[in-house]
Amino acid sequence: MTLTPQIVAGVNSGSNARAIRQTSDDERLTPLERAQIIDAQAVHLLGTVERLRGEPAAAKAAQLKGLADAMAVREGRVTSIVRLRSQMLGELALAEEAAGDKEAADARFLESVSALAVEYPETNALASARARYAAFLTRQGRDDEAMKIYHDVVGTLANSQRSTSGMANMMAPYYRLLAARAAADPAAVADFFVASQLQVRPGVADTQAVLARELSSGTEEGSRLFRQATTLNRDIERARIEDARLAQMIASPEINALRADLKVRLDNLGFQQAETVAALSAYPQYRVVAPGKLDLAELQQVLRADEAYLKMLVVGDAVYAMLIDNKGAQLWRSDLSAAQLDAAVDSVRSTISIVENGRRVTYPFDAATARSLYSKLFGPVADRLPTIANIIFEPDGAMLRLPINLLITSDAGLAAYEAKLDDPEADAFDMRGIAWLGRTTRPSTAVSALSFRNARQAAPSNAANQYFGLGQNQPVGPTLPSLGTRAAAGGVDDSCHWDPIQWNRPISADELNTARSAMGDRAAALLTGGAFTDTAVKARADLDDYRIIHFATHGLVTAPRPSCPARPALVTSFGDSDSDGLLTFQEIYDLKIDADLVILSACDTAGAASVSATREAGVASGGGNALDGLVRAFIGAGGRSVIASHWPAPDDFDATKRLIGGLFAARQGESVADALWATQMRLMDEKQTSHPYYWAGFAIIGDGGQALLHGGTATAAAPKKGKADGRAAR
Repeated sequence: MTLTPQIVAGVNSGSNARAIRQTSDDERLTPLERAQIIDAQAVHLLGTVERLRGEPAAAKAAQLKGLADAMAVREGRVTSIVRLRSQMLGELALAEEAAGDKEAADARFLESVSALAVEYPETNALASARARYAAFLTRQGRDDEAMKIYHDVVGTLANSQRSTSGMANMMAPYYRLLAARAAADPAAVADFFVASQLQVRPGVADTQAVLARELSSGTEEGSRLFRQATTLNRDIERARIEDARLAQMIASPEINALRADLKVRLDNLGFQQAETVAALSAYPQYRVVAPGKLDLAELQQVLRADEAYLKMLVVGDAVYAMLIDNKGAQLWRSDLSAAQLDAAVDSVRSTISIVENGRRVTYPFDAATARSLYSKLFGPVADRLPTIANIIFEPDGAMLRLPINLLITSDAGLAAYEAKLDDPEADAFDMRGIAWLGRTTRPSTAVSALSFRNARQAAPSNAANQYFGLGQNQPVGPTLPSLGTRAAAGGVDDSCHWDPIQWNRPISADELNTARSAMGDRAAALLTGGAFTDTAVKARADLDDYRIIHFATHGLVTAPRPSCPARPALVTSFGDSDSDGLLTFQEIYDLKIDADLVILSACDTAGAASVSATREAGVASGGGNALDGLVRAFIGAGGRSVIASHWPAPDDFDATKRLIGGLFAARQGESVADALWATQMRLMDEKQTSHPYYWAGFAIIGDGGQALLHGGTATAAAPKKGKADGRAAR
């Protein structure tokens, strides 16, 4: 833990003396004192290990020794000891609980909370200690007491716009209790919805932190305002903490005067902060990193009569889901555990697009698992979902890796398909007649309820031109151009750059040309080949002149090698000495666009990735996707909605060209979701492209209900003649 040199003087309650922090150089911790605190922390960690090994007596002895050693340093008056002391008391309580001494454990938990309440009020550390105590209460059957504490914790964090990151295990009983009460208590559903928004995945928090640093380091007005808001937040937090400390003391004229001064200061700071945030709200770079949550009623107000919001939450091994429309909400716990969900998604994904021996292949679809997954995941609303025209899906856990439209809603057609799998003469890729969820509903994806609401309420683009297509990078041959100054600037040497093969398989510009033709070549432009460089894209001052921006290029979401940093990016051509042939997600965030829609018709813009890549890209663990981070980057740059791919976009039978072309064949005013759904239906109804690999991979992130607004009249391109061979490879 961080060791601070500050010391807190004792409070003399009799004289109402104010606690002060001693900061002079002669009162800083000596090297010996620092070593004593570190040794005490080591004993504390050893005690935790003993408890996890099932040795509560040894665990208790270690925690008592660590606590005594820590408190021996200047009689426990070192500020940093407070957090450590609370942690030790919490662990001591767990050891006593494991030993069967429930009363002692209860007292220790309360002492752990009290230790932080004076020095660290309104902090995540205190919230964590209170949630840990509430979890203990649930284990003792004291659910009503626990619910009150949990409710207060969530309310405090929500009001201060903080998350419960790192508190998942301690909050898990709260979600379980709310789900159990949901059928009889509508307030439990609303409380669950608010609490679930605070359960931010570690990868999302990392992504927001990266983008926030990018914004803070800028030189423009939005960056200045963001730095100002950050400073004001810190000043407000310090003032609140000081006020909470004073509130612990016996009232006196001196204390009352100090609190009155603090109230005036807090009012002034709050007014300044409100003005700053109001000004910041005009900047998309801020909106994409700003914390916040919606109440259930606030989400319902923006939902239309023909749509519903389907939200998932995975906490520990429990999988929850909510279905919300503009009239009500339903909450349930799934029949699947998180581990079972992972296994089912892996099974389905392995038949869509995987790499074997360096070759990407597709197998006959695992329809049985897709059907079972749908029933177990969404059982209470399984019959209703296919009747909803538009579903906004907020996935979590393994479902971050699988589009919801390929789940199977009924047994219709399954027996006939299973018979094909046993018939060597039958075409196991012919899946016509299967009851896909995507056959009757138009799904879009939300990274959060707040981001969906913001996308829906965002004003449409003011861009004068309709379309800008970028792609078909220039190959580099057997070796990459010398990195030169690029390595020094990016901190990446040749050993951590991608293999030249990533640049030597450019995606054809055919779909870009199809889209431009659909626009009638009016107000449309392309940037392809050698002109499509990262430096050229970053240097353009006219990106905000285009309402639709379309990238047809490869997405790289893993690290080149395990020892290298992960830099999720889009492949471009190489330009001058400042070019590295990549448009990273930090660079995307710094672009200035004003687009209603960004299309990422790219290989694996939301595909499997390593742990480090998925953390940077916005997902909690390896095997996830980069969808969240890339989407946030484009929305921060000024995009409203994004279309991205869950797996490498297929070339076979012109599937991707036809999907994207279908978007631009939409009628004037037709929504993005309707346009994509119509072209997906055409592919799923054709024998050659009925396997989900060809039609299910693209996801709309944002507001699928927004109109495309263009007047294109071209039709989608006709398919090539051919036949799936059972192992369709890209």
